[in-house]
Amino acid sequence: MTSNLPLQFPQKPHYEILDGLRGVAALIVVAFHLFEIYAVDPLYVVPFINHGYLAVDFFFVLSGFVIGYAYDDRWGRMTLWDFCKRRVIRLQPMVVVGAVIGGLCFYFGAGKMFPQIGEVPVWQMLLVMLAGCLLIPTTAAIRQPWHEMFPLNGPAWSLFFEYIGNLLYAAVVRRFSKRVLVVFVAAAGVALLWMAVGSSDGSVLGGHELTGRQFGIGMVRLLYPFFGGLLLFRLGRRIRIPGGFWLCSLVLAAILFFPRLGGEQRLWLNGLYESISILFLFPLIVLAGAGSPIRGKVSVGVCKFLGEISFPLYIIHYPFVYLFMAYVKEHDWGWQESWPLMIAVGVGCVVLAYGFLKLFDEPVRAWLRNRFLRHAAQR
Repeated sequence: MTSNLPLQFPQKPHYEILDGLRGVAALIVVAFHLFEIYAVDPLYVVPFINHGYLAVDFFFVLSGFVIGYAYDDRWGRMTLWDFCKRRVIRLQPMVVVGAVIGGLCFYFGAGKMFPQIGEVPVWQMLLVMLAGCLLIPTTAAIRQPWHEMFPLNGPAWSLFFEYIGNLLYAAVVRRFSKRVLVVFVAAAGVALLWMAVGSSDGSVLGGHELTGRQFGIGMVRLLYPFFGGLLLFRLGRRIRIPGGFWLCSLVLAAILFFPRLGGEQRLWLNGLYESISILFLFPLIVLAGAGSPIRGKVSVGVCKFLGEISFPLYIIHYPFVYLFMAYVKEHDWGWQESWPLMIAVGVGCVVLAYGFLKLFDEPVRAWLRNRFLRHAAQR
């Protein structure tokens, strides 16, 4: 029997609090990136939001949990190719938007912050933009002195590793028993702890460059959180607390805003703090978010809105952060002078993210699902 209908799966309820927490983390990432222009070397201490980069590790925990929830019971009715198509349809439209925005903004950032931008030929920028649209990392040095694997939209590096995590799950890890998965996650956790405590800067910061060392950091940052999140789902345990969304949001913000520990003399102390956050605190937040009730129109509405804009906001904001950094550097502003512009950029990114979600992302994904998630035979 043949059918032209898309392969259908039972509709599952959303974890509204987890959606909201993803949005909270995305907002903190935007704030962290805006304050990055004031980072102090040699330990790259960012004012007020020093551990904002750990939001990426929190995203990975969420992703692993949600992947298990969404797909663990579909195998047998869904092929590896079906899974890949679904993930590309979910993520890639906004990845393309982020790369194109990065290309459109690129030359406006020329100046003291990025002195070599004006020397980059248009054809090279367009090739890098095409690579960004396809999420292909590059070593093209078009944004010196930085060496990001996605130089038009730096945060796309985490989406690159997200795809790696998805492929590892679909090809191999989905077949792991709970016992094997526990061993795998434990080994990944030991690697994370070893890297963080023993690193030259006492942190897990990194993964955004296409070098052997940076790629290794990215993989270590992916493996424990992503597959730890999958393990959390499979264990089936939840934590129920009153006011779950608001309390979890406060705890998450406290972790990300916490100042750096140890200074230059005790680097291991900061690495230990980050390890504890990733290994234990983030999983506990996810368990509480998944197990707690959400009541009231305000809480539900806030979680829905934050969940909807979280990915668009994350993937489009950084090209505007480049411009903000370039402007601040050109005028030698401190944060006391730049905070109104900082707020304007942040709010503007939220508005743009919502606009792209409703006018582009959702319609495009609906068309792609209708066009490509079709099967010649019913399963």
